[in-house]
Amino acid sequence: LLIQGMKTLEIRMDRHCSNAAKVANFLAKHPAISIVNYTGLSTHPEHAIASKQMKQHAPLLSFELKGGIDAGKKFIDALEMCTRAVSLGTVDTLVSHPASMTHFGIPREERIQYGITDGLIRMSVGIENYEDLEADLAQALEKI
Repeated sequence: LLIQGMKTLEIRMDRHCSNAAKVANFLAKHPAISIVNYTGLSTHPEHAIASKQMKQHAPLLSFELKGGIDAGKKFIDALEMCTRAVSLGTVDTLVSHPASMTHFGIPREERIQYGITDGLIRMSVGIENYEDLEADLAQALEKI
């Protein structure tokens, strides 16, 4: 299985990275989002360095919902295709809302100190059809 998976790794990574770039650009223009953390965006402070170091930018990103913890919970609950998960990294698009999931038990002030804000969403973009990903994100954003 490992050898079989290695044969398609390059193709899968191309799709992961291509989808992530499109998702980041979509989210960056959405009014419910205050910031998108993705090195592939020219607005990212490390964009130039990352562009020199990589052929493509990684399929991992995070973004901040303007509505805080309530918006994060509503967004995660409204997703229909993207999967809620505490770990990231399969061929499927996975999302987490650390403030209500992995870091729920950590006091808010401590979370904020480490950049884990109330509206932060972490995302590992998968290889699904991009139009389906965008449609799922758009409908979930409408519900917050």
